[in-house]
Amino acid sequence: MGDLTGRTVVITGASSGIGLAAAVDMARRGAHAVLVGRDPDRLNAAVAQVAAAGGRTPPAYRADFSRLDDVHVLVDQLRQRYQRIDALANNAGGVVAGHARTVDGFEPTIQSNHLAGFLLSHLLREQLRSGRIVNTASAAHSMGAIDPADLRGDRKAGMWKRYGAAKQANILFAAEAARRWPDIMSASYHPGFVRSRFGAGVGVNLMSKVTPFAKTPEQGADTLVWLVATPRPQLVSGGYYEKRKLIRPNAATEDPRLAAQLWDASLAAVGF
Repeated sequence: MGDLTGRTVVITGASSGIGLAAAVDMARRGAHAVLVGRDPDRLNAAVAQVAAAGGRTPPAYRADFSRLDDVHVLVDQLRQRYQRIDALANNAGGVVAGHARTVDGFEPTIQSNHLAGFLLSHLLREQLRSGRIVNTASAAHSMGAIDPADLRGDRKAGMWKRYGAAKQANILFAAEAARRWPDIMSASYHPGFVRSRFGAGVGVNLMSKVTPFAKTPEQGADTLVWLVATPRPQLVSGGYYEKRKLIRPNAATEDPRLAAQLWDASLAAVGF
């Protein structure tokens, strides 16, 4: 990996799991890790762990990505403090049971996994020039079929199909960002099945604890840290990675027309 000394890296979903493991690893490597999380108590505990690893207390910001207003507040705070951000790790997200809508009118899984990070990336566009955006996706993208015309979730789908569609959106966003923002290296990756708080509301976290092949958060975060730290010429912007290797997502997720449609629909959804 390349040197992270002095680099500013904003990590969403950093209060536990993959996000926290990545923040700890990057802090050890000299990065200025900036933590974003939803739960204040877990966020405070994460600050202590990252401080112990990196030797200094990291800044931390609370934001609930089920509310797009929280993204705007977060961006105001980050802009006041940083003229440049070297990398943004769009790692926040989860799987939501049942059919509902957020206060912004969208299906909760697509908002927390895609729309909030999409908005955050756009609002930090200037700070991220010549930097990187890394989206935490999943092999579950093959279970979904994102419909750019239905970000509100009017067409009912099962929980895992909704999650798969959101993870498909993460990959499409990274690919389209590479085409539209060539000055920013963007990528997405599959972390594997990780023992973490992911899916705590639907029992997935309990299953991960008893599954022999489940990865530790540190193992799940490895490719994220690698994508942030590896010299840019060694990476493919817009690529989808697993275990530090460039791989191909399913055919639909490679469709540039679908990526462009999702980009435009997401822009309209978040008010651009």
